[in-house]
Amino acid sequence: MRRASIEPGYFNALYARDADPWRFETSAYEREKYAATLAALPRRSYGAALEVGCSIGVFTLALSTRCGRLLALDCAEAALTRARARCADARNVAFRRARVPQDWPDDETFDLVILSELVYFFDRANVARLAEKVGASLRPGGHCALVHWLGETDYPLSGDDAVTAFLEASRSFASPLSARREAAYRLDLIARRAGE
Repeated sequence: MRRASIEPGYFNALYARDADPWRFETSAYEREKYAATLAALPRRSYGAALEVGCSIGVFTLALSTRCGRLLALDCAEAALTRARARCADARNVAFRRARVPQDWPDDETFDLVILSELVYFFDRANVARLAEKVGASLRPGGHCALVHWLGETDYPLSGDDAVTAFLEASRSFASPLSARREAAYRLDLIARRAGE
């Protein structure tokens, strides 16, 4: 198992070998998880949303129908190229190449932040930094969804460890709203407390 956060080069190499390395376009697991994620969101629509790690934009396109404005980030340009093409007709979506937490959109705030299949790529120090960035940009009453695979990986953290670390780091500004556990993944939703 890796100890340090996974660098962008890992993802660039992955997309160079396979345009859809996690089978986002064809996987029944991904379809079910996307539907569950959208169903778990407490609001029918969000003014401004942020999706971190959008990959090739399959979930981005589905999420865009629930957002006034959606900013989607990824560190791999090859993934962003496919995501932009997939979402070309979704005028409310903007894409940006970014390595988080370093390249966080600090100048913007959001009603919703999506961290799906992402937090376990970071070591604990960067999970804490990520939570700090989410806390600084999430509007009062805003939601953050964390969705993570529970199977074995060679990532720095397991799905459970990643979510637990993030929830601990966000305790100062957010409260848990819901938690759902399936055989293959967990889906946790937190809300930023008003006035904090």
